[in-house]
Amino acid sequence: SDPHHVWDTKGPRGVPDPAKLTLPGHLPDLPGVRSDLARYIAEVEHLDGDVQSVLDMLEKRGLANNTVVVFMGDNGMAMPHGKGALTDPGINVPLLVRWPGVVRPGSVTRQLVSGEDFTPTMLEIAGVIPPKEMSGVSYRKLLRGEPFEGRKYIFAERGPHGGDGGMKPDVLASTFDLSRCVRSANFKLIYNCTPHQAVAPVDSQRDPGWQEMKAAFAADTLAPEFVRAYFTTPRSTYELYDLEADPSELTNLAGNKKYAQVERELKEALTEKMVLDWDFLPTPLR
Repeated sequence: SDPHHVWDTKGPRGVPDPAKLTLPGHLPDLPGVRSDLARYIAEVEHLDGDVQSVLDMLEKRGLANNTVVVFMGDNGMAMPHGKGALTDPGINVPLLVRWPGVVRPGSVTRQLVSGEDFTPTMLEIAGVIPPKEMSGVSYRKLLRGEPFEGRKYIFAERGPHGGDGGMKPDVLASTFDLSRCVRSANFKLIYNCTPHQAVAPVDSQRDPGWQEMKAAFAADTLAPEFVRAYFTTPRSTYELYDLEADPSELTNLAGNKKYAQVERELKEALTEKMVLDWDFLPTPLR
């Protein structure tokens, strides 16, 4: 199940030196954070070896050149701002496609893709027309390098995790959090309907990194941007981020008149999505 917790598996090169790692901007530079990231990378390297064994078997059986291989994750890295959060490190999951003779090795795209797009894509690759009832958008043309009109927005949500503890003051957002988000190419709106639930990372609350972050906050030594991101309760009902200028999603622009039009556009898109999905939460438009 690598790289799921617990992080106790070493990759082929062992655990990398934590001191030599480049930390993402959404994490404070603390020894425990570096240690957690190093152990996570080791787990990913171990997973890489498992995937290689599958590719080797396809080669051995003579199927490598006419098999489409897709690797896709279901959540982001289990560290603060990641798994269990609607920030990009939480919802930007791995998606790699190997299609010999079609997908150019090493090519990348910034097109917005949602998990629900996987099935119609695979059906089209197999020569089957996706049912009209499917909400996913096939990205077969994108893989083939053909003109492709993809998504303008993608959506994500949070709800109960690991059981429904109910809406009580002492329940952390890692267990129960009603929030929704919409992301365009350059901006994201997060709508927190239970902002009183204190922030807590999913699966990593016992890790040294989170424990050191809490200790730094208690000692008033944590930088203000991390205090705002992880230790402000209640959270803002609306969070708006400029993903080009602020890829770490640490500066909330909601309510900023300069971005009023963007905020309105994303609220309208999220409202439409929630209505179409029969979402039980109140819509973000007032």
